[in-house]
Amino acid sequence: MIASLVAPSPAHAETRGVVELFTSQGCSSCPAADKLMGELARDPSLVIMSAPIDYWDYLGWRDTLAKPRHAARQRGYAKRRGDREVYTPQAIVNGASQVVGSDRAAIERALISTREAAPDTLTLPVKINSAAGKLHISIGERHAGAAAEVWLCALAKGVPVEIGRGENSGRTVTYHNVVRRWVKLGDWTGAALSFDMSETALSAEGADAVAVIVQTGTVEQPGALLGAAQMSFR
Repeated sequence: MIASLVAPSPAHAETRGVVELFTSQGCSSCPAADKLMGELARDPSLVIMSAPIDYWDYLGWRDTLAKPRHAARQRGYAKRRGDREVYTPQAIVNGASQVVGSDRAAIERALISTREAAPDTLTLPVKINSAAGKLHISIGERHAGAAAEVWLCALAKGVPVEIGRGENSGRTVTYHNVVRRWVKLGDWTGAALSFDMSETALSAEGADAVAVIVQTGTVEQPGALLGAAQMSFR
């Protein structure tokens, strides 16, 4: 069972960016990016999510954290951008820009450039509270703007994996804020919304944190992020 939150402040910190890392245990270039995600995750103004993919499993090691929907999400981003840039380690910043996931400077530039290009990025208030074993999520109101989907992502903050074969054979790599479950809460069309969810419903597969994102586009072609928040349970 997930413990109730002790310090709620990170859920209310102003979010300046969301970084999604598409990574693989079978990719020799990925551990540097995985390490960087751990460093960036210490910044309460950033929502960091690692989304392990499965398309490198044929190289000799089956990724123990991968989910097929992560690869589908990565391809959906590429389709919406209109390019064929699908690789690991790839970081998607604010749902709009892709950079090499181990390049800290490129990520920082993208955090700025995506908000300059789309001023509505991450301006929609998203708040998460925890009480009596339940999460309460509230999404703000805006009278004009693009429709969006509201997603809750159950996260495992730190998952060490001993890799036995493939390009990273013999290494133990820690993966940070690994997405273990996706839950669509609803559609946002401008009116304020609120949702309640049991903490225990999110505890499967070692989840001990949660992120909530409000994202334009669709699950097949995700787009820019209007709002986001995160909360740790422990």
